[in-house]
Amino acid sequence: MAASAAAALPPASSGLECVVLVDGAFAALFRFRDAPRRESRSFVDHLQPRHRIDRVLLVSGDRREEVQYLADEVGITEIFAGQTPEQKVALVREEMRRARTMVVGDGINDAPALMAATAGIAFGPNSDITSEAADAVILTTSLEKVDELFHISGRMRKIALQSALGGMILSIAGMALAAFGYLPALEGAVAQEVIDLAAVLNAVRVALPTASLADMAGASARSSLVKKE
Repeated sequence: MAASAAAALPPASSGLECVVLVDGAFAALFRFRDAPRRESRSFVDHLQPRHRIDRVLLVSGDRREEVQYLADEVGITEIFAGQTPEQKVALVREEMRRARTMVVGDGINDAPALMAATAGIAFGPNSDITSEAADAVILTTSLEKVDELFHISGRMRKIALQSALGGMILSIAGMALAAFGYLPALEGAVAQEVIDLAAVLNAVRVALPTASLADMAGASARSSLVKKE
């Protein structure tokens, strides 16, 4: 590009820039950039009050202008731009020294960070490598499904604790009654079977159909937070 054409270029901005030259002279500039989905901000905004997520970071290998634009659009205040896979892993490990850390990523470059995090979520079926590295995989590019995963995980944990702790408490109570002679052996055996059956039936509730668990405002099944590279 000639010096005169380079001087005619406008200041650099966010997004992918395509310069059009005609006979070596600057003619036009096209800018393309990723745009967040409609419910991205509502998803980010609901993480702290609904799921007690204290910090949300946007980490990307893109240049800073693009990352800052996306962060401003979705309401994220802390960004890390131009990050290599190694830098992402180092950042995750640093965050894990402070608290449990979750990483959501959709690219091959995110795979090491997904493995290093307390919980890694692969967003979209774009890469087998990323899917193998993650603890959970969201098959559709939908933030509503990510939110549902949070609620499903909490529901499964609650039911598992109910079954395990409830069964243990009832069994201990039965053993105490038997030790003091209030529960004969035969009735005790039957009671233990009833307790085991109740614990199993309670655990089966996990598989029962439920209404949508997503609670973010303006959720849409056709959504994703950002495109990451």
